[in-house]
Amino acid sequence: MRLEIDFNDEIGEVKDDEYKIVQELLMLTAEKEDVEEGTEVSVTFVDNDRIQEINREYRDKDQPTDVISFAMEEMGEGEIAIIGEDIPKVLGDIIISIPRAKEQADDYGHSFARELGFLAVHGFLHLLGYDHMTKEDEEKMFSRQKDILEEYGLER
Repeated sequence: MRLEIDFNDEIGEVKDDEYKIVQELLMLTAEKEDVEEGTEVSVTFVDNDRIQEINREYRDKDQPTDVISFAMEEMGEGEIAIIGEDIPKVLGDIIISIPRAKEQADDYGHSFARELGFLAVHGFLHLLGYDHMTKEDEEKMFSRQKDILEEYGLER
């Protein structure tokens, strides 16, 4: 399997069909982005308090947000790359606030499934190196997200 996904639902609110949507979207994204076979990613569903705590601790932003990604294979200063055979590539963690996703789905006038899928793909693309710090990067990332979501069938 191209992508191994470890799901954690800290709040017990995610339904089986929602897990399936996230799994299928991440698999589609991995295929489109030619992610290495056997790559691993973690997806954790949390509430607004928990994501605010994470946002405050790691990003110095004391407010809830919708999704946060932590790349595991980005090299920090002074770190040494570990290279070896049969070591799976671990992309990192995607953390999604379920209450925030529901709020945003209402705000944007589309389904919760579409918002959850958007946030999962958005977080995954960040793990793959996409960003939206410049207008050019934003256009590239958001265009990629839109294409993947439309191909899957989750349009606005």
